[in-house]
Amino acid sequence: MATTILPIDEVTEALIAQWGVIGELARALDDDAWSAPSVLPGWTNADIVAHIVGTESMLDGRDVEATRTVSALDHVRNPIGELNEKWVDHYRPKPRAEVVAALDEIIGVRTEALKAMSQNDFDAESMTPAGPDTYGRFMRIRIFDCWVHEIDLRDGTDRSAVAEPGPASFALDEIGASLPFVVGKRADAPKGSTVLFDITGVSPRTVRIAVGDRAGVVDEFDGGDDAADVRIRLDATNLARYAGGRRDADSSAVELHGDQVLGQAILSRMNYVI
Repeated sequence: MATTILPIDEVTEALIAQWGVIGELARALDDDAWSAPSVLPGWTNADIVAHIVGTESMLDGRDVEATRTVSALDHVRNPIGELNEKWVDHYRPKPRAEVVAALDEIIGVRTEALKAMSQNDFDAESMTPAGPDTYGRFMRIRIFDCWVHEIDLRDGTDRSAVAEPGPASFALDEIGASLPFVVGKRADAPKGSTVLFDITGVSPRTVRIAVGDRAGVVDEFDGGDDAADVRIRLDATNLARYAGGRRDADSSAVELHGDQVLGQAILSRMNYVI
């Protein structure tokens, strides 16, 4: 059942802004950076841009023919990964100008499609990478995906920092919605545990998770924040790297207080992104 109701205007604005940032980064890459290996196994920086073109093209109902069997590749772990690889393969032999033009074209198409939608359309049930939810939730996941890939492009080139707070806010909302799964399922935190994430940097916030029969986000802990069993402080960009299982996730930039065993279990199992 669809449960995540999000404001269409704000989400659409943030997604369009995030697409714009990806376009700016793509156009700023020189030939060497464009073809250089990215932070993602098996992909160049160009492949990251092609992946975004491919995902938005799929949402527009487009398809391309597979040119090889990709299921055996080390970095392809599921059917979604196979779809991603098909689009990356499609654009890999094409010149940079053609890939960037394809990005601009599909962003224009998707922008018009979103602007034509109503709030009711946004609230309608849809299949998303996180399971059945609203189309609005799906678009928040698109913000998250593009925002993480912005970080990938920056990490693979000039190490510059993300700066747009609007897309970052929705991307971090999406991560926050998945943290109970990380704490309760992946890290197997025992019932009664409380975990606080102090997220700094762009769009700072605090996420509090209490584990009962299921783990969930709460507004406050009995005894206040200092009573949390685990307190994890890290930058939003570093959190995104952890969530995506990126090689540049920096443990030295994480402050961990409280139960060290549980805290380390959470950090080591943070990579929930499919």
